[in-house]
Amino acid sequence: MADFARARRTMVDNQLRTSGITNWRILDAMNRVPREKFVPDHHAPFAYSDENISLSPRRTLASAASFARLVQLAEVNSQDVVLDVGCGTGYSAAVLSNLANAVVALESDEVLAAKGNDILADLDIGNAAIVAGPIEAGVPREAPFDVVILEGAVDAVPPALFEQLRDGGRLVAAMGTGNAAVVHLFVKTGTDVASTASFNASLPVLGQFAQKEEFVF
Repeated sequence: MADFARARRTMVDNQLRTSGITNWRILDAMNRVPREKFVPDHHAPFAYSDENISLSPRRTLASAASFARLVQLAEVNSQDVVLDVGCGTGYSAAVLSNLANAVVALESDEVLAAKGNDILADLDIGNAAIVAGPIEAGVPREAPFDVVILEGAVDAVPPALFEQLRDGGRLVAAMGTGNAAVVHLFVKTGTDVASTASFNASLPVLGQFAQKEEFVF
C-alpha cells in the first residue's frame, strides 16, 4: 500500500519548497490535505507526482507546485472569501479552506462537483462548498469575493469575474497556453483593474474561457 503521508511530505519538500513556496500556511495545508482522495482511483499512486492529472475529458488537476504558486501570489488570508474557479473535485478548495474564511468553488461538470462535495464532507471541511454551473459566469449570488483564483490557463478573464471581485480584491489567472502561459495578478480598485505579470506556468486549459474563433471568408 502506498504511503501517502510520506508522499505528501516529499511533495512539500521536493516540489513546493524548491519552487519558491515560502508561505508556511500553504506548506502546512498541502502537507495535510490528502490529494489522493481527489483523483480517480487509478491515478491515486501518482497523486503526488509533479504533473497535471486528468479528472475528466474536460478537467485536469494542476500540479501541486503550479497550484501553490497561484495561491501564494493571491496572498489568501484568514478573513478572505475565495471564489475557486474550475475546481474539479475540490482539491484546491480543500487546501484553500485551510487558508481562507470561506471558499465558494465552481465547477461546470456536475458529476465532478457532486463527487467533490462528497469528498469535502468526508474530510469534515465545513467552510468550502462546490457549486455546479458555468465557470465563466462566476457565482454572483455569493459575491463579492476577496480573492478569485482560476485553476487553469485562459485566453481572457470574463468581465463577470471582475464584477464579482470586492474593491481591493485580487484575481489570479494564467493567460495563454502551454509553457508560455503567464500568470497575472489583477487588483481591483473601484471600477478599475490593474494587472501585473508575475511568472510563467504550465497549467491545464480552462476550455470554457477560450475565445471563439472568427472565421474569415
